[in-house]
Amino acid sequence: MADGSARRSAAIARQGEAMQEFMARAVLFQDAVARSVGLNGTDLQAVGLLMSSGPATPGELAARTGLTAGGAVTAMIDRLERAGYVTRTRDDADRRRVIVTANPEPVLAGVGPVYARVAQRWNEYLATLTDEQIEFAGDLLAEAAEINREQIEALRGTGRG
Repeated sequence: MADGSARRSAAIARQGEAMQEFMARAVLFQDAVARSVGLNGTDLQAVGLLMSSGPATPGELAARTGLTAGGAVTAMIDRLERAGYVTRTRDDADRRRVIVTANPEPVLAGVGPVYARVAQRWNEYLATLTDEQIEFAGDLLAEAAEINREQIEALRGTGRG
């Protein structure tokens, strides 16, 4: 039993090290992708959030990204608009409101090839795994993402519990 316990402890420690490495590399990768198209990491994440979660007001986008609702988000939207990655329009229901919408075509033209290369490599690796391993990996990554989401909210003071 002691041998199994030591093995488990070592595996847990290794998993923690691997997760730490993965998270650091993911942040650095996203930054490199953003810089390859003349953006910073937050700008690229913001346009990605607009693509996945839909259009938003500047205030909603600030909440999604964690930026302050003032000048920082306005400057970010200005940069994204100049790059052609977003458009700003007036809300038809309330002309005082501005809606920011992603323009997927130029985004995908700029960063799509990078993500396609990663997807190809990832799919090659996944092809070597069993269905059960793939399902487990999906569950593990989904749980890691949820834990990260919870911690982001806690750090921003917006936690739900």
